Amino acid sequence: MKFIRLTVSIVAAVSASIIAQAGVEPLRYGNFNTWVTRNLKESGLIGGHQKTVYEIGPTQTISGNKAYSNLGGSPWATSNVYAKVKGIEKCSNAVYPANRGSAANKCAKLASQIETVTVLGMIDMKVMVAGSIFLGRMIEPITSTSNPYSKMEMGVPYTKKPKNLVFDYRVEMPNVNTRTKATGFGGTKTLQGRDAAVAFVMLQHRWEDAKGNIHAKRVATGGEKFTRSTNWVNGHRLPLVYGDCSKKAGWSWLGLRGKNNAYYARNSKGKMVPVIEEGWDANAQPTHIIVEMSAGSGEPYVGTPGLTLYVDNVGLEI
Repeated sequence: MKFIRLTVSIVAAVSASIIAQAGVEPLRYGNFNTWVTRNLKESGLIGGHQKTVYEIGPTQTISGNKAYSNLGGSPWATSNVYAKVKGIEKCSNAVYPANRGSAANKCAKLASQIETVTVLGMIDMKVMVAGSIFLGRMIEPITSTSNPYSKMEMGVPYTKKPKNLVFDYRVEMPNVNTRTKATGFGGTKTLQGRDAAVAFVMLQHRWEDAKGNIHAKRVATGGEKFTRSTNWVNGHRLPLVYGDCSKKAGWSWLGLRGKNNAYYARNSKGKMVPVIEEGWDANAQPTHIIVEMSAGSGEPYVGTPGLTLYVDNVGLEI
């Protein structure tokens, strides 16, 4: 037994040494071993069900319908939300903790799934959701379905210039070339085309003007789509390209975020405002980093049920 413990200790020490030599800096809570468990209850109008919603942060349990804000210094937010629209309380959960070999070694499970909401016990409304995690903050409770980006504070302060986003991943991809559209109204529709899980990273140099508007230059970009099932791929490196990547083949989905599709952030006055990217600048000093991983790549309410992305050990290689 002592020999086994010694061997494990040596392996752990060697692994830590290799990571340090490689210059990989883990993102806080990016090993996904600890989670916040939230116990909420939905409105009686839609069944009054007890729901469990998960967040990435220090291990603890929160009971009651309370708005969540990142705990323990966690930089991570998820697409899991508590909404209160016109007095009706609803929860959505498509990101879960999952065991990776043992209960002590967890990862994040991001699922594409159809959620069914029954109104007054008679009307079934189906909604397609894709699990996502990102660096930033979700603004709860969600009070409307309009302009979803305005409910997400995308990105966290960051000033380094990494070479790669590094992470472990596994994909479960149904063998279909169709997607499902389900908005909650009009039933479900089948769309042609294969969906994908995605991971991307963006470095921005942001500044605020006298009116509280936030502007940005894109410093670096990296992104990848996953369209096939895989076993665990460990230490995967997603390279960052510095400067203008608009002409890079297959990267149109990673273009500048302008007025029509801007991410949002909180300005110095405490107001959520769009972050308007005004160009590329490889030489600018980064002020913020955006990282997102998702079990879908399409428009809202469109996805492939069963498409699942598992993520673990997220870091940045400097």
